[in-house]
Amino acid sequence: MEVQTMLIFGIILIVSLLIPWYEGLLKKNKYLFITVIALGLCFALRGSFMDYRSGDYNSFLANWVEYFRISGGFRGFSESIGNYNVPYLYFLALFSYLPLSDLHLIKLLSIFFDIVLAFGMMKLAGVFTRSAPKRLSAYLITLLLPTVIINSAMWGQCDSIYVSLAILALWFALSDRPKLSIAFFALSFGFKLQAVFILPVCLVLLFAKKVKFRHFFIFPAVYIAEILPAVLFGRPFFDTLLLYFNQADSIGIGLTYNSPSFFSIISGKVNVAALSALGVTCAALFVFSILIWAWYRRESLGNQSILGITLLFVAGIPFLLPHMHDRYFYMLDVLALLPAVLWISYAPVALFASFASLLCYYSYFNNAYLLPLRYGAFALIALLIIYFTFTTEKLGSRRHDAYLP
Repeated sequence: MEVQTMLIFGIILIVSLLIPWYEGLLKKNKYLFITVIALGLCFALRGSFMDYRSGDYNSFLANWVEYFRISGGFRGFSESIGNYNVPYLYFLALFSYLPLSDLHLIKLLSIFFDIVLAFGMMKLAGVFTRSAPKRLSAYLITLLLPTVIINSAMWGQCDSIYVSLAILALWFALSDRPKLSIAFFALSFGFKLQAVFILPVCLVLLFAKKVKFRHFFIFPAVYIAEILPAVLFGRPFFDTLLLYFNQADSIGIGLTYNSPSFFSIISGKVNVAALSALGVTCAALFVFSILIWAWYRRESLGNQSILGITLLFVAGIPFLLPHMHDRYFYMLDVLALLPAVLWISYAPVALFASFASLLCYYSYFNNAYLLPLRYGAFALIALLIIYFTFTTEKLGSRRHDAYLP
């Protein structure tokens, strides 16, 4: 790595240590020791991948930065480039001005948001427990999750950005800060369409009186603010506003794109159009059914049951939808960690989620399957059953959740 890259990398490492210290989680020497060792391992692994160039970087990300470089940086927004929404492209345009390696800058951005992601998980855990070991575990294990390390430091992807913003949004909601919650849900959606997997929980928050209907008007205001800089640099407003709708025809015709969704179980010649329509219908019915259930049990909606419903959404929606890709269960990989930290009996469930995603990651990097993807789908079916049981149990508990030990 270049000296400048190493300096930024080191700053991110220092920030990652200061966060739990500032939160008061490192008062005991043993926690400080564990944290230093864990963070050392986290960043050693990330550092070892910094020079790796994935196919996605070579084919897309590198070309997009180069486009902004030859187009005058932010002036390049006058033309459409890439298939990502403009908030992420702002960073690529900024990188085009800098003398550092594009590859390293892209990965450093995602690694920084790994820290934001871990911070969000730590704060979200704090909604349920005051236990320093559990909150610290949520922070450190998030940074050690294989899919989190691979996604940012090896693959150079940006899933940590939209997922960290979504988790912060959930934390704000459960901490009774509804305006910030809706604003951060909008920020998450602005970075990636896959934020829709968690957005139905906003209605559950409404049922639980965690947000009010008027707060939903914050969502379009924040989203428009996100895209406005690109518009000011010449990008057509409505084309930018409706970017996700305009991309609907580019999702492909495959029932699954290396994803452990329900469609990975299906083999042989099939009617793709009919099965795609069936998948969309089932996903819509799944969401609708959970919302009806939540409405019916609205007086029993507490933080723990809202967490259970959120897990059902982020697991079930991409599992049922067609055309899903290998990284679309990233939010589940991360959020599945929370019950595992809070209730030790749920630790195996986090392994189910990571197992399903790692099968896909392995096949992407090796062009071969370690195991058939349907094994990942079966793991997710088991996970959904467990989360349904978990949510049912929590809906039967008291309306106001007590802190866990």
